[in-house]
Amino acid sequence: MKFSQASVLALLLPAASARFVEESESDRVILFPEGMPVVAKDMTKYHIELAPGEQRWVTEDQKWELRRAGKRFFDITDNADLGTLRARSATKAVFPKKPTQQKELNPLLGNLSKSEMESHLTTFTSFHTRYYKSDYGRQSSEWLLAQVRDTIKAAGADKHVSAAHFKHPWGQNSIIATIPGKTNATVVIGAHQDSINLWLPSILAAPGADDDGSGTVTILEAFRVILQSPEIVKGEHPNTLEFHWYSAEEGGLLGSQAIFSSYEKVGRNIKAMLQQDMTGHVARTLEAGKVESVGVIVDYVDPSLTEFIKKIIVEYCDIPFVETKCGYACSDHASASKAGYPSAFVIESAFEYSDNHIHSTEDLIKYLSFDHMLQHARMTLAFGYELAFTDFEALEKKGRVEMGDL
Repeated sequence: MKFSQASVLALLLPAASARFVEESESDRVILFPEGMPVVAKDMTKYHIELAPGEQRWVTEDQKWELRRAGKRFFDITDNADLGTLRARSATKAVFPKKPTQQKELNPLLGNLSKSEMESHLTTFTSFHTRYYKSDYGRQSSEWLLAQVRDTIKAAGADKHVSAAHFKHPWGQNSIIATIPGKTNATVVIGAHQDSINLWLPSILAAPGADDDGSGTVTILEAFRVILQSPEIVKGEHPNTLEFHWYSAEEGGLLGSQAIFSSYEKVGRNIKAMLQQDMTGHVARTLEAGKVESVGVIVDYVDPSLTEFIKKIIVEYCDIPFVETKCGYACSDHASASKAGYPSAFVIESAFEYSDNHIHSTEDLIKYLSFDHMLQHARMTLAFGYELAFTDFEALEKKGRVEMGDL
């Protein structure tokens, strides 16, 4: 006889606990008066895309089975048209040939703090889970927004810089912090705030220290320090900066799809997007006898932006990079790419040496290196600052001249 996960758990849990199996679970537990759990199968279907042109309808339980098997996908149930509006209008991305902001950046880099990241991550992982359909997920998002707003206020930037929820119907909202520049040309830095335990997500603990608590606090620290620049706070940089903390990445890039779909529909001018997902685990790299490095993703990304990020790492980080691949729809940068915006992704290591504790109760701070996270913070800060002051219009005009279009 084959038992579902929820029915097995219900037999193991006391009746008083069984009611905490939420209706959003693929198997719904119903308590009858005598306290005997009965499992009702939720057969709601979701439309997913596992590769370009490879789509299927699956139940939520099948989504988690695919995730446990290492398969990544877009859940396109509500975003099937993402990318269709910009399919013909997207232009070739052009980025600086080399970094140029060393004089301004080097003092800022010294202000990045491991203790700030550790403090934030300690609280962030104290939520039982950050599963996007759970109330814990809602609470953790509210807490995170408060930290972002406190960071803005502490910098004295609250008259110019803002942060707000981007609302979703599932409970946990995404967060967008905006540092306006002189133009609406925008550079986005992102991480995802949700966590998941792939065995009964609404019940089991998912501290999500590395996936993606590490990325969340890494970009929060870069955000804190970039606001120490008077030029940035005053809006003297040409390009607007946005920091995104996405909801529901684990459910199929749902939060980032919703955001970039909205940007595509209103014609937002997004010049670049960098994703930071898992920035803290280096132990498996060292155990394999490899040199500590950051992993630059080279599949399903913008090649020109990726080359620029390599130059940022060489210039501003103390460790090298390795090229690596993560597959289709492997993190939120994929939503930006699908919408026609240049995107890139840098992870903690070569993909094969990334953290193997994720999606479980064991994704804990003790397996992370804050020294390594500091390198990601250096790269993130430098990326944002350099591109905030980039004259994209001049670069693009020069590129068109060189191609003979003018």
